[in-house]
Amino acid sequence: MPAEKGNAFLLRIGEGDNPDSYTTIAGLRTTQLSINGEPVAITTKDSGGWRALLSGAGTRSISVSGAGVFTGSDAEIRMKNHAMNGSIESYELSFESGDNMRGDFLVSRLDYSGDYNGERSYTVSLESSGAVTNV
Repeated sequence: MPAEKGNAFLLRIGEGDNPDSYTTIAGLRTTQLSINGEPVAITTKDSGGWRALLSGAGTRSISVSGAGVFTGSDAEIRMKNHAMNGSIESYELSFESGDNMRGDFLVSRLDYSGDYNGERSYTVSLESSGAVTNV
């Protein structure tokens, strides 16, 4: 499998139509995806001292973060409104390989910063709510 470019990892926001279409959130310079799983231990005295886990059980979640330059695009404004309202909305993660992951996410953190005589930048963190699927 060949190496993929970091700039080809895109965060997109749902448009709310049916079926949903997605718009790239402009200005992202860095993105990160974490797939988290909290296992359920079923260790007993019969486990011989080794931890045993229950397959398919536990809490799974996906965390997404990104940072970029604020451009004032409609997608960025909608993302900011989602953060202000605490609303859970549809987002898509798109990769260079053509893989896409879609699900509902909460904007758990949105930070803006800027320096005198420099660009305004932001960092964003999203947490999944419900199942995230490969499409």
